[in-house]
Amino acid sequence: MAQSDTQGSGARMASAPTGLAILAVVGPSMVWAAEYIGSGEVIVATRTGAILGAGVLWAVVIGVFLKFWIGMAGARYTVCTGEGMMDMFDRMPGPRHWAVWVVLVAHIAAGAFSIGAVATAAGVFVGSLMPADHMSEGLARHCPTLCGWGVTFFALAVVWSGTFGILKKVMSFLVLVVVLGVIYVAAYALPGLMKTLGGFSLHVPAVPDWALQLEGVSANPWKEILPLLGWSAGGFASQVWYTYWVIGAGYGATAGRGYGKAADVAALKSMTTDTARKIKGWCRVLYSDASLAMVVGIAVTSAFLIAGAGILGPAKIAPEGPQVALELSNVFSSRWGAAGGFLFILAGAAALISTQVGQLAGWPRLLADCFRICIPGFDRKLTWKWQFRLFLLFFMCTNMILIFVFKGKAVFLVQFAAILDGLLLTPLQALCVAVGLFVVMPRLLSAEAVQILRAHWVFAVGLLIAFLVFGYFCAFQIPSAVGAMFSPK
Repeated sequence: MAQSDTQGSGARMASAPTGLAILAVVGPSMVWAAEYIGSGEVIVATRTGAILGAGVLWAVVIGVFLKFWIGMAGARYTVCTGEGMMDMFDRMPGPRHWAVWVVLVAHIAAGAFSIGAVATAAGVFVGSLMPADHMSEGLARHCPTLCGWGVTFFALAVVWSGTFGILKKVMSFLVLVVVLGVIYVAAYALPGLMKTLGGFSLHVPAVPDWALQLEGVSANPWKEILPLLGWSAGGFASQVWYTYWVIGAGYGATAGRGYGKAADVAALKSMTTDTARKIKGWCRVLYSDASLAMVVGIAVTSAFLIAGAGILGPAKIAPEGPQVALELSNVFSSRWGAAGGFLFILAGAAALISTQVGQLAGWPRLLADCFRICIPGFDRKLTWKWQFRLFLLFFMCTNMILIFVFKGKAVFLVQFAAILDGLLLTPLQALCVAVGLFVVMPRLLSAEAVQILRAHWVFAVGLLIAFLVFGYFCAFQIPSAVGAMFSPK
Protein backbone atom coordinates (compact mmCIF):
# COMPACT_ATOMS: atom_id res chain seq x y z
CA MET A 1 0.00 0.00 0.00
CA ALA A 2 1.47 3.36 -1.00
CA GLN A 3 2.63 5.60 1.80
CA SER A 4 1.06 8.61 0.13
CA ASP A 5 -2.34 6.98 0.57
CA THR A 6 -1.93 5.69 4.10
CA GLN A 7 -0.13 8.42 6.01
CA GLY A 8 0.61 5.89 8.71
CA SER A 9 -3.07 5.33 9.44
CA GLY A 10 -3.45 1.84 8.04
CA ALA A 11 -6.30 2.91 5.75
CA ARG A 12 -6.13 4.08 2.14
CA MET A 13 -7.25 7.66 1.69
CA ALA A 14 -10.03 7.82 -0.87
CA SER A 15 -10.28 10.66 -3.35
CA ALA A 16 -12.74 13.34 -2.27
CA PRO A 17 -16.15 13.41 -3.98
CA THR A 18 -17.12 16.41 -6.08
CA GLY A 19 -20.36 18.12 -7.10
CA LEU A 20 -23.59 16.61 -5.80
CA ALA A 21 -21.68 13.50 -4.67
CA ILE A 22 -20.51 15.59 -1.68
CA LEU A 23 -24.02 15.24 -0.23
CA ALA A 24 -23.38 11.52 0.23
CA VAL A 25 -20.54 12.19 2.70
CA VAL A 26 -22.05 15.15 4.55
CA GLY A 27 -22.29 14.07 8.18
CA PRO A 28 -20.12 16.04 10.58
CA SER A 29 -22.25 19.13 9.93
CA MET A 30 -25.43 17.28 10.92
CA VAL A 31 -23.91 16.20 14.22
CA TRP A 32 -22.42 19.68 14.78
CA ALA A 33 -25.69 21.49 14.00
CA ALA A 34 -27.85 19.02 15.95
CA GLU A 35 -25.54 19.39 18.95
CA TYR A 36 -25.49 23.18 19.06
CA ILE A 37 -29.18 23.68 18.16
CA GLY A 38 -30.48 23.24 21.68
CA SER A 39 -31.06 25.27 24.78
CA GLY A 40 -29.33 28.28 23.23
CA GLU A 41 -32.07 28.34 20.61
CA VAL A 42 -35.12 26.84 22.30
CA ILE A 43 -34.92 28.84 25.51
CA VAL A 44 -32.33 31.60 25.14
CA ALA A 45 -33.26 32.76 21.62
CA THR A 46 -37.00 32.54 22.26
CA ARG A 47 -36.68 34.42 25.55
CA THR A 48 -34.35 37.07 24.07
CA GLY A 49 -36.78 37.61 21.20
CA ALA A 50 -39.65 38.01 23.64
CA ILE A 51 -37.81 40.64 25.70
CA LEU A 52 -35.74 42.52 23.11
CA GLY A 53 -37.62 41.73 19.89
CA ALA A 54 -36.29 40.88 16.45
CA GLY A 55 -33.91 43.83 16.72
CA VAL A 56 -31.18 41.51 18.01
CA LEU A 57 -31.07 39.17 15.02
CA TRP A 58 -27.59 40.57 14.47
CA ALA A 59 -26.42 38.69 17.59
CA VAL A 60 -27.51 35.39 16.06
CA VAL A 61 -25.69 36.04 12.78
CA ILE A 62 -22.51 37.28 14.50
CA GLY A 63 -22.44 34.41 16.98
CA VAL A 64 -22.96 31.67 14.40
CA PHE A 65 -20.83 33.21 11.64
CA LEU A 66 -17.75 33.89 13.77
CA LYS A 67 -17.85 30.48 15.42
CA PHE A 68 -18.28 28.94 11.99
CA TRP A 69 -14.82 30.29 11.15
CA ILE A 70 -13.34 28.88 14.36
CA GLY A 71 -14.92 25.47 13.84
CA MET A 72 -14.15 25.24 10.12
CA ALA A 73 -10.55 26.46 10.53
CA GLY A 74 -9.94 23.96 13.33
CA ALA A 75 -11.47 21.17 11.25
CA ARG A 76 -9.32 22.16 8.26
CA TYR A 77 -6.25 21.62 10.43
CA THR A 78 -7.67 18.21 11.38
CA VAL A 79 -8.33 17.21 7.76
CA CYS A 80 -4.71 18.10 6.87
CA THR A 81 -2.96 16.52 9.88
CA GLY A 82 -5.30 13.81 11.17
CA GLU A 83 -5.38 15.07 14.78
CA GLY A 84 -8.13 16.87 16.70
CA MET A 85 -8.16 20.38 18.13
CA MET A 86 -6.85 19.46 21.59
CA ASP A 87 -3.70 17.97 20.09
CA MET A 88 -3.36 21.18 18.10
CA PHE A 89 -3.63 23.14 21.37
CA ASP A 90 -0.82 20.99 22.78
CA ARG A 91 1.47 22.28 20.04
CA MET A 92 1.06 25.95 21.03
CA PRO A 93 4.33 27.82 21.72
CA GLY A 94 5.16 28.27 25.42
CA PRO A 95 5.23 26.04 28.51
CA ARG A 96 4.45 22.36 27.92
CA HIS A 97 0.71 21.56 27.76
CA TRP A 98 -0.26 25.04 29.01
CA ALA A 99 -3.21 25.54 26.63
CA VAL A 100 -4.59 22.05 27.29
CA TRP A 101 -4.33 22.58 31.05
CA VAL A 102 -6.35 25.81 30.73
CA VAL A 103 -9.07 23.92 28.87
CA LEU A 104 -9.01 21.00 31.30
CA VAL A 105 -9.37 23.16 34.42
CA ALA A 106 -12.05 25.40 32.92
CA HIS A 107 -14.11 22.71 31.24
CA ILE A 108 -14.61 20.08 33.89
CA ALA A 109 -17.02 22.53 35.54
CA ALA A 110 -18.22 23.95 32.23
CA GLY A 111 -19.01 20.46 30.94
CA ALA A 112 -21.02 19.51 34.00
CA PHE A 113 -23.02 22.74 33.95
CA SER A 114 -23.61 22.67 30.19
CA ILE A 115 -24.83 19.08 30.13
CA GLY A 116 -26.90 19.65 33.26
CA ALA A 117 -28.46 22.78 31.75
CA VAL A 118 -29.53 20.98 28.60
CA ALA A 119 -30.85 17.95 30.49
CA THR A 120 -32.84 20.20 32.84
CA ALA A 121 -34.40 22.12 29.97
CA ALA A 122 -35.03 18.93 27.98
CA GLY A 123 -36.83 17.43 30.96
CA VAL A 124 -39.16 20.42 31.09
CA PHE A 125 -39.99 20.23 27.38
CA VAL A 126 -40.36 16.45 27.18
CA GLY A 127 -42.44 16.51 30.36
CA SER A 128 -44.80 19.03 28.78
CA LEU A 129 -45.55 16.50 26.01
CA MET A 130 -46.75 13.95 28.55
CA PRO A 131 -50.52 13.56 29.23
CA ALA A 132 -50.73 15.48 32.51
CA ASP A 133 -54.44 14.64 32.93
CA HIS A 134 -53.56 11.00 33.54
CA MET A 135 -50.81 11.64 36.10
CA SER A 136 -51.04 11.75 39.85
CA GLU A 137 -50.14 15.02 41.54
CA GLY A 138 -46.81 13.65 42.77
CA LEU A 139 -45.86 12.23 39.39
CA ALA A 140 -46.78 15.49 37.65
CA ARG A 141 -44.59 17.42 40.09
CA HIS A 142 -41.56 15.24 39.47
CA CYS A 143 -42.23 14.64 35.76
CA PRO A 144 -39.63 17.20 34.48
CA THR A 145 -36.94 15.63 36.67
CA LEU A 146 -37.80 12.10 35.58
CA CYS A 147 -37.93 13.15 31.93
CA GLY A 148 -34.56 14.87 32.28
CA TRP A 149 -33.09 11.66 33.63
CA GLY A 150 -34.79 9.75 30.81
CA VAL A 151 -33.21 12.03 28.18
CA THR A 152 -29.83 11.48 29.83
CA PHE A 153 -30.18 7.69 29.67
CA PHE A 154 -31.35 7.87 26.03
CA ALA A 155 -28.32 9.97 25.11
CA LEU A 156 -26.07 7.59 27.04
CA ALA A 157 -27.41 4.63 25.05
CA VAL A 158 -26.84 6.42 21.71
CA VAL A 159 -23.23 7.40 22.39
CA TRP A 160 -22.02 4.48 24.56
CA SER A 161 -20.46 2.61 21.63
CA GLY A 162 -18.37 5.64 20.68
CA THR A 163 -19.05 5.05 16.96
CA PHE A 164 -19.90 7.87 14.54
CA GLY A 165 -22.43 6.12 12.28
CA ILE A 166 -25.19 5.78 14.88
CA LEU A 167 -24.61 9.33 16.06
CA LYS A 168 -24.91 10.71 12.52
CA LYS A 169 -28.24 8.97 11.85
CA VAL A 170 -29.88 9.97 15.15
CA MET A 171 -28.72 13.57 14.92
CA SER A 172 -29.76 13.99 11.28
CA PHE A 173 -33.29 12.85 12.12
CA LEU A 174 -33.52 15.22 15.09
CA VAL A 175 -32.28 18.17 12.99
CA LEU A 176 -35.04 17.46 10.46
CA VAL A 177 -37.70 17.52 13.19
CA VAL A 178 -36.34 20.78 14.61
CA VAL A 179 -36.13 22.56 11.26
CA LEU A 180 -39.62 21.58 10.11
CA GLY A 181 -41.26 22.39 13.44
CA VAL A 182 -39.72 25.75 14.22
CA ILE A 183 -39.77 27.18 10.68
CA TYR A 184 -43.48 26.36 10.45
CA VAL A 185 -44.10 28.31 13.64
CA ALA A 186 -41.77 31.24 12.86
CA ALA A 187 -43.32 31.72 9.41
CA TYR A 188 -46.50 32.87 11.10
CA ALA A 189 -44.62 35.19 13.45
CA LEU A 190 -42.43 36.96 10.86
CA PRO A 191 -42.66 40.68 11.74
CA GLY A 192 -42.39 41.94 8.16
CA LEU A 193 -39.47 42.64 5.83
CA MET A 194 -38.43 46.04 7.19
CA LYS A 195 -38.54 44.98 10.85
CA THR A 196 -36.65 41.81 10.02
CA LEU A 197 -33.95 43.74 8.16
CA GLY A 198 -33.79 46.20 11.07
CA GLY A 199 -32.68 43.32 13.25
CA PHE A 200 -29.28 43.37 11.55
CA SER A 201 -28.48 47.02 12.41
CA LEU A 202 -26.26 46.21 15.46
CA HIS A 203 -28.68 48.15 17.69
CA VAL A 204 -28.96 47.15 21.36
CA PRO A 205 -32.63 47.64 22.35
CA ALA A 206 -33.63 48.75 25.84
CA VAL A 207 -35.41 46.23 28.04
CA PRO A 208 -39.14 47.15 27.98
CA ASP A 209 -40.90 48.21 31.16
CA TRP A 210 -43.22 45.20 31.18
CA ALA A 211 -40.25 42.82 31.19
CA LEU A 212 -38.61 44.60 34.13
CA GLN A 213 -41.56 43.60 36.28
CA LEU A 214 -40.85 39.91 35.72
CA GLU A 215 -38.62 37.69 37.82
CA GLY A 216 -35.13 37.15 36.43
CA VAL A 217 -35.17 40.10 34.01
CA SER A 218 -32.55 42.83 34.38
CA ALA A 219 -32.42 46.35 32.94
CA ASN A 220 -29.08 45.35 31.42
CA PRO A 221 -29.90 44.00 27.92
CA TRP A 222 -26.53 42.26 27.73
CA LYS A 223 -27.73 39.78 30.34
CA GLU A 224 -30.03 38.41 27.60
CA ILE A 225 -27.76 39.01 24.58
CA LEU A 226 -24.57 37.40 25.90
CA PRO A 227 -26.07 33.93 26.46
CA LEU A 228 -27.50 34.16 22.93
CA LEU A 229 -24.03 34.94 21.56
CA GLY A 230 -22.49 32.28 23.80
CA TRP A 231 -24.57 29.38 22.56
CA SER A 232 -25.24 30.46 18.98
CA ALA A 233 -23.34 27.72 17.12
CA GLY A 234 -22.47 26.23 20.49
CA GLY A 235 -19.69 27.13 22.87
CA PHE A 236 -15.95 26.56 22.95
CA ALA A 237 -16.45 22.82 23.20
CA SER A 238 -18.68 22.60 20.11
CA GLN A 239 -15.87 23.83 17.89
CA VAL A 240 -13.53 21.22 19.40
CA TRP A 241 -16.12 18.51 18.84
CA TYR A 242 -16.50 19.37 15.17
CA THR A 243 -12.93 18.14 14.70
CA TYR A 244 -14.01 14.85 16.33
CA TRP A 245 -16.96 14.46 13.96
CA VAL A 246 -14.59 15.06 11.04
CA ILE A 247 -12.30 12.31 12.40
CA GLY A 248 -15.32 10.03 12.75
CA ALA A 249 -16.29 10.67 9.13
CA GLY A 250 -12.73 9.95 7.94
CA TYR A 251 -12.12 13.16 5.99
CA GLY A 252 -8.64 13.54 4.48
CA ALA A 253 -5.71 12.59 6.73
CA THR A 254 -8.10 11.33 9.44
CA ALA A 255 -9.01 8.23 7.38
CA GLY A 256 -8.72 5.13 9.54
CA ARG A 257 -6.94 6.88 12.41
CA GLY A 258 -9.63 6.83 15.10
CA TYR A 259 -9.82 8.99 18.22
CA GLY A 260 -7.29 9.79 20.92
CA LYS A 261 -4.16 10.00 18.75
CA ALA A 262 -1.73 12.78 17.99
CA ALA A 263 -0.66 13.25 14.37
CA ASP A 264 1.84 10.88 12.78
CA VAL A 265 4.54 13.55 12.34
CA ALA A 266 6.90 11.30 10.38
CA ALA A 267 4.18 10.54 7.82
CA LEU A 268 3.21 14.20 7.54
CA LYS A 269 6.83 15.20 6.98
CA SER A 270 7.05 12.74 4.07
CA MET A 271 3.64 13.62 2.59
CA THR A 272 3.74 13.54 -1.21
CA THR A 273 2.20 15.96 -3.65
CA ASP A 274 -0.41 13.37 -4.65
CA THR A 275 -1.59 12.91 -1.06
CA ALA A 276 -1.66 16.66 -0.45
CA ARG A 277 -3.89 17.13 -3.48
CA LYS A 278 -6.26 14.45 -2.23
CA ILE A 279 -6.42 16.19 1.14
CA LYS A 280 -7.11 19.53 -0.55
CA GLY A 281 -10.12 17.89 -2.20
CA TRP A 282 -11.35 16.84 1.24
CA CYS A 283 -10.87 20.42 2.44
CA ARG A 284 -13.39 21.50 -0.20
CA VAL A 285 -15.80 18.85 1.10
CA LEU A 286 -15.25 20.26 4.59
CA TYR A 287 -16.15 23.79 3.44
CA SER A 288 -19.49 22.52 2.09
CA ASP A 289 -20.14 20.52 5.23
CA ALA A 290 -19.36 23.38 7.62
CA SER A 291 -21.33 25.89 5.53
CA LEU A 292 -24.40 23.65 5.77
CA ALA A 293 -24.11 23.67 9.57
CA MET A 294 -23.80 27.48 9.54
CA VAL A 295 -26.90 27.96 7.37
CA VAL A 296 -28.97 25.57 9.48
CA GLY A 297 -27.75 27.26 12.68
CA ILE A 298 -28.57 30.79 11.56
CA ALA A 299 -31.97 29.79 10.14
CA VAL A 300 -33.13 27.80 13.17
CA THR A 301 -31.81 30.20 15.82
CA SER A 302 -33.36 33.16 13.99
CA ALA A 303 -36.64 31.27 13.71
CA PHE A 304 -36.79 30.67 17.47
CA LEU A 305 -35.94 34.33 18.14
CA ILE A 306 -38.58 35.57 15.67
CA ALA A 307 -41.14 33.22 17.21
CA GLY A 308 -40.42 34.72 20.63
CA ALA A 309 -40.56 38.28 19.28
CA GLY A 310 -43.77 37.80 17.34
CA ILE A 311 -45.73 35.74 19.84
CA LEU A 312 -44.35 35.97 23.37
CA GLY A 313 -43.34 39.64 23.19
CA PRO A 314 -46.85 40.96 22.41
CA ALA A 315 -48.22 38.66 25.12
CA LYS A 316 -45.63 40.14 27.55
CA ILE A 317 -44.26 36.74 28.50
CA ALA A 318 -40.58 35.99 29.11
CA PRO A 319 -40.16 32.25 29.87
CA GLU A 320 -38.62 31.53 33.26
CA GLY A 321 -38.53 28.58 35.63
CA PRO A 322 -40.05 25.11 35.29
CA GLN A 323 -43.14 26.40 33.47
CA VAL A 324 -41.16 27.62 30.46
CA ALA A 325 -42.40 24.88 28.12
CA LEU A 326 -45.99 25.09 29.37
CA GLU A 327 -46.07 28.86 28.87
CA LEU A 328 -44.66 28.56 25.38
CA SER A 329 -47.08 25.78 24.47
CA ASN A 330 -50.12 27.68 25.77
CA VAL A 331 -49.26 30.88 23.93
CA PHE A 332 -48.47 29.15 20.65
CA SER A 333 -51.60 27.01 20.95
CA SER A 334 -53.77 30.09 21.47
CA ARG A 335 -52.42 31.49 18.19
CA TRP A 336 -52.68 28.41 15.95
CA GLY A 337 -54.52 25.84 18.02
CA ALA A 338 -53.14 22.65 19.51
CA ALA A 339 -51.13 21.76 16.39
CA GLY A 340 -49.01 24.93 16.51
CA GLY A 341 -48.25 24.58 20.21
CA PHE A 342 -47.45 20.89 19.86
CA LEU A 343 -45.12 21.48 16.89
CA PHE A 344 -43.17 24.17 18.72
CA ILE A 345 -42.71 22.06 21.84
CA LEU A 346 -41.87 18.99 19.75
CA ALA A 347 -39.22 20.98 17.86
CA GLY A 348 -37.87 22.32 21.14
CA ALA A 349 -37.74 18.88 22.71
CA ALA A 350 -36.00 17.41 19.65
CA ALA A 351 -33.44 20.24 19.69
CA LEU A 352 -32.68 19.74 23.38
CA ILE A 353 -32.45 15.96 23.06
CA SER A 354 -30.09 16.28 20.08
CA THR A 355 -27.92 18.70 22.04
CA GLN A 356 -27.82 16.32 24.99
CA VAL A 357 -26.75 13.47 22.71
CA GLY A 358 -24.08 15.67 21.14
CA GLN A 359 -22.78 16.91 24.47
CA LEU A 360 -22.52 13.44 25.94
CA ALA A 361 -20.69 12.37 22.77
CA GLY A 362 -18.38 15.39 22.83
CA TRP A 363 -17.45 16.31 26.39
CA PRO A 364 -16.02 12.86 27.29
CA ARG A 365 -13.89 12.94 24.12
CA LEU A 366 -12.61 16.42 24.97
CA LEU A 367 -11.71 15.56 28.57
CA ALA A 368 -10.24 12.18 27.59
CA ASP A 369 -7.93 14.04 25.18
CA CYS A 370 -6.99 16.55 27.90
CA PHE A 371 -6.15 13.80 30.40
CA ARG A 372 -4.25 11.81 27.75
CA ILE A 373 -2.10 14.83 26.97
CA CYS A 374 -1.62 16.27 30.47
CA ILE A 375 -1.48 13.01 32.45
CA PRO A 376 0.29 10.40 30.28
CA GLY A 377 -0.22 7.58 32.79
CA PHE A 378 -3.98 7.90 32.29
CA ASP A 379 -3.59 6.97 28.62
CA ARG A 380 -1.31 3.99 29.37
CA LYS A 381 -3.71 2.39 31.84
CA LEU A 382 -6.96 2.77 29.90
CA THR A 383 -7.88 2.26 26.26
CA TRP A 384 -9.45 5.24 24.49
CA LYS A 385 -12.93 3.68 24.59
CA TRP A 386 -12.80 3.29 28.38
CA GLN A 387 -11.39 6.77 28.82
CA PHE A 388 -14.43 8.01 26.89
CA ARG A 389 -16.84 5.85 28.91
CA LEU A 390 -15.33 6.86 32.23
CA PHE A 391 -16.08 10.54 31.55
CA LEU A 392 -19.45 9.60 30.11
CA LEU A 393 -20.40 7.98 33.42
CA PHE A 394 -19.00 10.98 35.32
CA PHE A 395 -21.27 13.36 33.40
CA MET A 396 -24.23 11.04 33.84
CA CYS A 397 -23.77 11.30 37.61
CA THR A 398 -23.36 15.10 37.62
CA ASN A 399 -26.43 15.30 35.38
CA MET A 400 -28.61 13.42 37.85
CA ILE A 401 -27.57 15.84 40.60
CA LEU A 402 -27.88 19.08 38.62
CA ILE A 403 -31.27 18.13 37.17
CA PHE A 404 -32.60 17.61 40.70
CA VAL A 405 -30.97 20.67 42.27
CA PHE A 406 -31.81 23.11 39.45
CA LYS A 407 -35.16 21.67 38.40
CA GLY A 408 -36.82 25.06 38.97
CA LYS A 409 -34.00 27.12 37.46
CA ALA A 410 -33.84 25.94 33.85
CA VAL A 411 -33.40 29.42 32.34
CA PHE A 412 -30.77 30.54 34.88
CA LEU A 413 -28.73 27.36 34.43
CA VAL A 414 -28.89 27.63 30.63
CA GLN A 415 -27.83 31.30 30.66
CA PHE A 416 -24.97 30.73 33.10
CA ALA A 417 -23.69 27.69 31.17
CA ALA A 418 -23.89 29.66 27.92
CA ILE A 419 -21.54 32.32 29.26
CA LEU A 420 -19.24 29.80 30.98
CA ASP A 421 -18.79 27.56 27.94
CA GLY A 422 -19.78 29.87 25.12
CA LEU A 423 -17.70 32.99 25.68
CA LEU A 424 -14.95 32.78 28.29
CA LEU A 425 -12.40 30.78 26.29
CA THR A 426 -13.62 31.57 22.78
CA PRO A 427 -11.08 34.40 22.17
CA LEU A 428 -8.25 32.06 23.22
CA GLN A 429 -9.67 29.38 20.95
CA ALA A 430 -9.73 31.69 17.92
CA LEU A 431 -6.13 32.72 18.59
CA CYS A 432 -4.87 29.15 19.09
CA VAL A 433 -6.62 27.90 15.95
CA ALA A 434 -4.99 30.70 13.95
CA VAL A 435 -1.55 29.76 15.33
CA GLY A 436 -2.25 26.09 14.63
CA LEU A 437 -3.34 26.69 11.06
CA PHE A 438 -0.70 29.22 10.02
CA VAL A 439 2.31 28.39 12.23
CA VAL A 440 2.08 24.82 13.54
CA MET A 441 0.66 23.03 10.50
CA PRO A 442 3.32 24.24 8.01
CA ARG A 443 6.00 22.91 10.38
CA LEU A 444 4.39 19.47 10.44
CA LEU A 445 4.00 19.03 6.67
CA SER A 446 6.53 18.37 3.94
CA ALA A 447 7.63 21.34 1.85
CA GLU A 448 5.63 20.05 -1.12
CA ALA A 449 2.47 19.61 0.96
CA VAL A 450 2.80 23.08 2.49
CA GLN A 451 2.63 24.67 -0.96
CA ILE A 452 -0.66 22.86 -1.68
CA LEU A 453 -2.33 22.94 1.76
CA ARG A 454 -1.37 26.42 2.97
CA ALA A 455 -4.50 28.08 4.38
CA HIS A 456 -5.96 31.08 2.53
CA TRP A 457 -5.60 34.50 4.17
CA VAL A 458 -9.38 34.72 4.57
CA PHE A 459 -9.10 32.21 7.45
CA ALA A 460 -6.73 34.60 9.23
CA VAL A 461 -9.20 37.47 8.80
CA GLY A 462 -12.15 35.43 10.09
CA LEU A 463 -10.22 34.18 13.13
CA LEU A 464 -8.85 37.66 13.93
CA ILE A 465 -12.32 39.19 13.85
CA ALA A 466 -13.64 36.36 16.04
CA PHE A 467 -10.81 36.97 18.52
CA LEU A 468 -11.47 40.71 18.68
CA VAL A 469 -15.28 40.47 18.90
CA PHE A 470 -15.43 37.75 21.54
CA GLY A 471 -12.50 39.34 23.37
CA TYR A 472 -14.48 42.57 23.63
CA PHE A 473 -17.51 40.78 25.04
CA CYS A 474 -15.37 38.91 27.58
CA ALA A 475 -13.55 42.04 28.74
CA PHE A 476 -16.35 44.61 28.76
CA GLN A 477 -19.76 42.90 28.87
CA ILE A 478 -19.47 39.61 30.77
CA PRO A 479 -18.68 41.14 34.22
CA SER A 480 -21.79 43.31 34.28
CA ALA A 481 -24.00 40.62 32.77
CA VAL A 482 -22.92 37.99 35.30
CA GLY A 483 -23.35 40.52 38.09
CA ALA A 484 -26.91 41.17 36.94
CA MET A 485 -27.51 37.44 36.73
CA PHE A 486 -26.59 36.84 40.37
CA SER A 487 -27.87 40.07 41.89
CA PRO A 488 -31.19 39.94 43.73
CA LYS A 489 -34.17 41.32 41.79
